[in-house]
Amino acid sequence: MSLDELEVPRSEPFDVGSDFAEALRPVNWNLLTADEAYAEWHDLDTWVKWLRKTFGLPPSILPPFWHRHDELIWELSALHLHWRASYDSEAPPSAPCAWHRDFAEARSRLREWVSLCGTRLDRDRPTRRTAWPGEPPTTAEPERVIADRDADFELFVLDDIARRRPRRVG
Repeated sequence: MSLDELEVPRSEPFDVGSDFAEALRPVNWNLLTADEAYAEWHDLDTWVKWLRKTFGLPPSILPPFWHRHDELIWELSALHLHWRASYDSEAPPSAPCAWHRDFAEARSRLREWVSLCGTRLDRDRPTRRTAWPGEPPTTAEPERVIADRDADFELFVLDDIARRRPRRVG
């Protein structure tokens, strides 16, 4: 039997395209234009899906509605950038080991974020926020069932893009 005849389970390949040709830079989600955000959302979502499948991450670490929680967005975005830098062809040979070490730490943080924000496999609610003295009281929003994760992601991105576009007057 040859190697070509063996059926070895493999993770799906992650196509990084021409991203490595661009200089890596941190993503500050607060400062992105609408066009930049659209590209970043889809790049991050593609990578997060790859990460989940490749490492078999459960929803207690990487929930389907991560995009609805700022704490998860920032954590995953930083991890994505670290991964890109670690697997760049110009990175030192030990860089992937550093990424895996940091990934182990990030999984602990992700697990904590997920337990605090309350997102689940098939439903989500906004992260609860505590009002500080002098602020108006916050109200807990109920969970809502989300049947189609990809459709929810696309609607979320479109809403985010609309908020980032300059408002036209008159």
